Amino acid sequence: MKRRLYSGRDVNRAHSIDDLRAMARGRLPNFCFEYIEGGAEDETTLCRNRDVFNDIAFLPRTLVDVEHRNQSRMLFGQRIASPFMIGPTGYSGLMFREGDVKLASAAAAAGIPFVLSNVSTVALEDVVRRAGGRVWMQVYMYRTREFLAKLAQRSQEAGIEALVVTTDSAVFGKREWDLRNYIKPLMLDWRNKFDVLRHPRWMSNVLWPGGMPRFANLGDLLPPGQNSVKGATITLGQQLDPSLSWDDIRWLRDLWPNRLIVKGVLGAPDALRAVEAGVDGIVLSNHGGRQLDGAVSAMDVLPEVVDQVRGRLSVMLDGGFRRGSDILKAVALGADAVLLGRATTYGLSAGGQSGAARAIQILQTEVDRTLGLLGCSDIAALDRSYLRWPMLSPALARSHAGGEKDALSIA
Repeated sequence: MKRRLYSGRDVNRAHSIDDLRAMARGRLPNFCFEYIEGGAEDETTLCRNRDVFNDIAFLPRTLVDVEHRNQSRMLFGQRIASPFMIGPTGYSGLMFREGDVKLASAAAAAGIPFVLSNVSTVALEDVVRRAGGRVWMQVYMYRTREFLAKLAQRSQEAGIEALVVTTDSAVFGKREWDLRNYIKPLMLDWRNKFDVLRHPRWMSNVLWPGGMPRFANLGDLLPPGQNSVKGATITLGQQLDPSLSWDDIRWLRDLWPNRLIVKGVLGAPDALRAVEAGVDGIVLSNHGGRQLDGAVSAMDVLPEVVDQVRGRLSVMLDGGFRRGSDILKAVALGADAVLLGRATTYGLSAGGQSGAARAIQILQTEVDRTLGLLGCSDIAALDRSYLRWPMLSPALARSHAGGEKDALSIA
């Protein structure tokens, strides 16, 4: 008998992120769902982001008192309720009206940070005011540095806690399955146009009234009247700067007084350069498998990066996280926090803020249950001795069993 995921409309009946994915698949038009799902070229890296977790096994302890369990931890001097946050996901307003506010509000209610995408459809000031909580801002290094300086000033005045600079998109990857939905740039083919008509719930929520959502934080970067999701995409691609270098990160470091995080690092050498540039944290990321196909997953390089920069900056990562057990494997390897992308976007797409909150709740429950089953009452005690992975030699695993746990949370 073939097993079926729940795909109805009641987000409270979702028992996993995959359930929310099935619900999102039913609510969204094909072109929207494909935007979320797709990876670059053959999607080798997209698959690797999930497959890596199957290679890592747990080694649980038994006869341990786990009646009371703690999954909170310190991040940049403040406690977060769980070892994860909502990462930056573009075009959220195309999945659900004011999707950025819905995600930020769900994160605030759950006690975790939210990273607002540069290509959001709600002004950053409104997101901070309406959602509350800890809000970070993701930015690209555009050719027009004056625009980035103004955006940094707006972010500081609004109370944004950190800037997250995405560095792996100076050249766009080719997402072929996404491109096949269009007969020319940003013009859906007839099959997808008819498919949109088959999704009246999405149309009434996103398109009526007002038509396509509009970008709210790109200001002078776009030509007059070209701030719609459809009209701005080509212009944004032209504004990305392929000459980006570590000098630009140092320029932004001098400009921005709060926490600065570099997203897109995939190895120890670049992690060390980030330390030299004076940033506060890095996000190991291959952009969800959407840029360089064939790249390693963030989990593949996490141990070596932690070994090189532990205590000098915070190490976070994203890519393929769908279970609380996935998140705890990253924490055991030394990560300070995990950024979620598709997991919470599935929730948003399935049911707005309630769906995003359900995604967070599912993962928090899974983290709690996995800690109990591991025989680990406090996430601060979790280390590599709880794992078996061929990439970790026994000697390496033993060297990180105990004694270095306090360094996992960096103020």
